[in-house]
Amino acid sequence: MPITFEHWLLFTLTEAALSLSPGPAVMLVAAYGLSNGWRHSIWATLGILAANAFYFAVSATGVGSLILASYELFSIVKWAGAAYLVYLGLAAIFGKPSPLTVSRLDKQATSRLHTFRSAVTLQLANPKTLLFFVAILPQFIDPHGPVGLQMAIFAASSIIPEFLILLGYGMLASRAAHLATQPRFARITDRIAGGLVLTAGILVASVKKQV
Repeated sequence: MPITFEHWLLFTLTEAALSLSPGPAVMLVAAYGLSNGWRHSIWATLGILAANAFYFAVSATGVGSLILASYELFSIVKWAGAAYLVYLGLAAIFGKPSPLTVSRLDKQATSRLHTFRSAVTLQLANPKTLLFFVAILPQFIDPHGPVGLQMAIFAASSIIPEFLILLGYGMLASRAAHLATQPRFARITDRIAGGLVLTAGILVASVKKQV
C-alpha cells in the first residue's frame, strides 16, 4: 500500500483546515461570489485548483524547491502576487473599473476566462501555497514507494475537499449578490469585495521565507 491510512487522514485534515481558513484564495472566491454570483465564483475556484495542480507537479519534479531556496525568486513571487491583489482591491474600493467593481461593472466584460486567470495568478503568486506544496507535502511522501501514485492520491485528497469548501464560500457570499447589483448597495459591495481582496494582498505580502 503506497500510503498508510494515518498519513492520508493527516494530510487531508491539514489541507481541509488550511482551505477553511480565510486566506487569499477564500477571499478572492468570496469577492467574486459577492460581485458576480456563485456560478461565476466557480471559475475562481477552478483557477485556484489549477494552480494547486501545477504546484503538485513542480513539487514532484523538484522545481519548486529551487524557487523556495532562492530568496530573489521567492520575493518576486510574493510581491507580484501582493501587488496584483492590492490593485484589484483598491480599484474596487474606489469604484474604478475592475473585475470586482459592481457599481461600474460591465457583466459581459468580466468573462469566466478572466476570472479563471485572476485566480490562477493569485494562487501561483501566493507564497504560502508554494511553502505548503514544496516544504510540507514531501513530508507525507514515502520515497521508497511509488511517488507518482502517492502524488496522485494526495492531489485528489487536496482538490476535492478544497473545491467543496471554496464552492461553499462562493455560495455564501452570493446570497447577497441580488442586493449587490442594486444602485443603493453597489458601492457598499465594491468596498466589501475590495476590502476582502486588499486584505488577501496584505496577507500575501506578510509571508516570510522560512530558512
